[in-house]
Amino acid sequence: MKVLMADYSGAFDPTFSHGKLAQETLAKLMKATAEYMRRIDGHWYLSVMEKWGNDEALDCDIKVWERLVTYEMKMLSSLLNIHGDDVVTVMKALQASPWTLTYACDIDVRNNDEAIVTYRNCPTLLALEKEGKGREGLICQELEPRLMAKIAHYFNPSIEVVALKIPPRSGNEDICCQWEFKLER
Repeated sequence: MKVLMADYSGAFDPTFSHGKLAQETLAKLMKATAEYMRRIDGHWYLSVMEKWGNDEALDCDIKVWERLVTYEMKMLSSLLNIHGDDVVTVMKALQASPWTLTYACDIDVRNNDEAIVTYRNCPTLLALEKEGKGREGLICQELEPRLMAKIAHYFNPSIEVVALKIPPRSGNEDICCQWEFKLER
């Protein structure tokens, strides 16, 4: 029986592969990688903003994320066999997204064609609020609605996405944002 590695603290293994890691260790590594991706996103945005201003940084951010969201949905659909044209299919893709590992969110599926997604914790929003320049308005009110719609429309262009609650928040105890995904048939 093959023993899976809980960590890589032992001797160097010239035949190492991620397939030798235990499931719990892979999950931790995946979460750390998702956090790494989130930090790359923030740092490249800030670098563009420092050099060319926030308008240019936001424009670049929108263009990059609209492309990457499509790539992510294709990758998840293929890798995890997530296919369909209803809201539940979109919810499965959101659950499986590596980004979900860095956020705390609840998904309330009302039926196959309607769901509410509530983000209780968003590290990006927390960083923007801490910065205090009001950029959460641009990111949360301009970028995120476009990305949520792009995710839904990957599976079905008729799915409507409505922001039920987006920043600014009344306080830190308030939810970060809430989205309704709905398909009228």
